[in-house]
Parts: sequence; structure tokens; C-alpha cells
Amino acid sequence: MGMSHVDDRGQAHMVDVSAKAVTARMAAAEGSVRMSAEAFAAIRDNAVAKGDVLATARLAGIMAAKRTADLIPLCHPLGLDQVEVEVTLDEALPGVRVTGTARVTARTGVEMEAMTAVSVACLTVYDMAKAIDRTMEIGPIRLVAKSGGKSGEYRRPATDPKGGNR
Repeated sequence: MGMSHVDDRGQAHMVDVSAKAVTARMAAAEGSVRMSAEAFAAIRDNAVAKGDVLATARLAGIMAAKRTADLIPLCHPLGLDQVEVEVTLDEALPGVRVTGTARVTARTGVEMEAMTAVSVACLTVYDMAKAIDRTMEIGPIRLVAKSGGKSGEYRRPATDPKGGNR
């Protein structure tokens, strides 16, 4: 199978989607930020000097999804119909879990928008809490579901050989 973003001369190009059908499309992604118990407690208690980490990360993720085409070369700009970002504390990590869902009615999918939302939300958590814990770890960030378009439905298996259990 050839790469869709490379032309017959081996040069990168934007894929022509003009002949594709316009369909309702959805993509969902997830990621996490592992951190020290001290950083977790500061976020939980809303005691981080930069402000409300969870709310700020949520907004940053939404804003980032809307700018995906500005960040990822060859990504089609989309007029997103909806972006949802959930940022929640998980004491078991300890840390923060982020999920992002993007929806659009278009000729191309929204996987990159969902993953960009999650990535930037995780980076925002790191930025806001780095004064407390510079050893935080981000990841894995991964697509968990998509629908619409020619390839149809995709759901990441509950047990993923590349990333363990979800």
C-alpha cells in the first residue's frame, strides 16, 4: 500500500479529498500525565500557582484541536462541529487522564484533531505543574476510536499489545 501523502516523485503533498463523500466523522483519543504525589495533590487542591490546571488544560485542548492544520503539515483545515476534552485526576497513576473527541461532517477524518487536543492538554498540565515536578511523564497518547468515511469504524482493543490495558 502506497503512502497517500507522497506523490509519484516521492515528494510530500496534501491529499486531494475532493472526490470523497462528505460523511459524519468522529475520532477519540486519550493520554495521561504521570506525576509525583506532591504535584497530584497540588492540582487536586487547586493550589498550583498558575491557576486551575484541569480547566486550563481542557480549554487548551479545545483550542489546539481547532488549530491542528496550522501545526501538522499536510493536514486539511476542518471546520469542526464539536470538540470535547475531559481532564480528570487519577490517583492510581498518580496523575491526570485526558480524553478528547472531535466531530465533523467532512471529506476527511478528525483523528489528528482529537490527538492534538489530547497532546496539548497534556502539555498544558506539564507546563502548569512543572515548578512542582519536572519529572512528569506524558503518554501514551493514542487513538481509541474513529467512525465515518470509507474505512468505517475503528475501536482500539481493550487489551492493546502496544500499550497494555486501557
